[in-house]
Amino acid sequence: MVLRRRYRPQLLAHTKSKTPDPMTSKSKPNGRALRVLLAEDEPLIAETLGDALEEAGFEVVKAVDTDSALSLLESMDPDVILTDIRMPGAGGMEILRASMANDDSRPVLVMTGFATVDNAVEAMRLGAVNYVQKPFSNDAVVQMVRGTSKVRALEVENASLRERLRVQTSCGTMVGASTAMTAVFDRIRTVAVTDATILIEGESGTGKERVALALHAASGRASGPFVAISCAALPESLLEAELFGHEKGAFTDAHKEKHGRFEIASGGSLFLDDIDDMPLPVQVKLLRVLQERKFERLGGEKTIEIDIRVIAATKAPLRKLVREGKFREDLFYRIHVVPVDLPPLRERGGDISLLARHLVEKHGGERTYTISEATLNALERYPWPGNVRELENAVQRAIALAGTGRDLKREHLLPLDERWRGATEPTDEVRPLREVLKEAEAIHLARALESTGGHRTQTSELLGISRKVLWEKLREHGLGGDEEV
Repeated sequence: MVLRRRYRPQLLAHTKSKTPDPMTSKSKPNGRALRVLLAEDEPLIAETLGDALEEAGFEVVKAVDTDSALSLLESMDPDVILTDIRMPGAGGMEILRASMANDDSRPVLVMTGFATVDNAVEAMRLGAVNYVQKPFSNDAVVQMVRGTSKVRALEVENASLRERLRVQTSCGTMVGASTAMTAVFDRIRTVAVTDATILIEGESGTGKERVALALHAASGRASGPFVAISCAALPESLLEAELFGHEKGAFTDAHKEKHGRFEIASGGSLFLDDIDDMPLPVQVKLLRVLQERKFERLGGEKTIEIDIRVIAATKAPLRKLVREGKFREDLFYRIHVVPVDLPPLRERGGDISLLARHLVEKHGGERTYTISEATLNALERYPWPGNVRELENAVQRAIALAGTGRDLKREHLLPLDERWRGATEPTDEVRPLREVLKEAEAIHLARALESTGGHRTQTSELLGISRKVLWEKLREHGLGGDEEV
């Protein structure tokens, strides 16, 4: 028979009345102490070590065998596990394996006797962060747990901060950290859960459809369809048929029955983009649908009831159109239930750089591109009249023009006139002449390429240089000089 050797801790090494470590007692998001699962079947060790951990500010829960430790692991979700290698039942290695399977970032420390050091090494291989050999000082174990728990606390805090940053800087597929966009995100989250009609107001290219998608995704209708239609893209007759559908034979080309967007969107959300361009006769029919939630297809007599949430968007101020008689006042008040004002990009301080990096990552594929701080500053100064749509197009163009280069340059990203103005306008900064001339040359080359539609022979003739010299200069400036001469 092999007798298990019992070890008593060195009680004199343990000091009382220690001040709790603030990183231990307040490291969880909810302010509670970090919780330690102490799995030890030796009563004296469990008692004295448990007391030492509690005096250090930890919450300690004890287990005297493997089964109870596994049960506590599942029910209490400890932050740190401290387990003896040899425990009644399957043992500490099984506790380690269960913890790693449940949360491989949770630290596990093992206690071992001299005869089981090999098991401790195996535990480290399986994921234990450290081990302590018996007999040990309680203070040493407390310090080890404290150091481990600080790392755990920082990981939890970082994860919390990352999540808060993600929530603050994004909503659906939109990105922004400015005060203006934070207000938009808050409005979306507040009203998404209701069925109130939403009117999104904003310039072209600001991302009104993305707001509509975010509203739909955060609503109780997220599992239903999201149907979008541009009221500016179709003439009056086709728009009416697209919205309400038609019966077979309703008009000359109506060869079969067709369901309209209202019918298709039932149970979900219907997005009416550019509602400011909707013809007045169609506005009359839309008003009735919004009031009664029912309609008839063109050429039909059957009344169709629908269950939808309507989200409308306008690029023009509807109040002004109402005063001019171009938009029905009663329809305006019907759709202007909850307005969402989407700011233009020029009023979203700091968001341009954030968006530029996001769009580079989105469109860069597997390649990693960079944008210098100087270029980002230039992007921030440009007013972006086309808003986010213009910035996205600029990023896609820059990636295409970069060739094998990794750095997206200002001459790739900004419109031609803005590049030239930015390079020649007065500035307090005095830069080396070589740097200024190189930048001007790059801008002039890009301008010549654009004027010839990228035709290399015509560009070289326009500049009065050979194709070989043109190729060398394009390569030097990262303007796609990787083609053969």
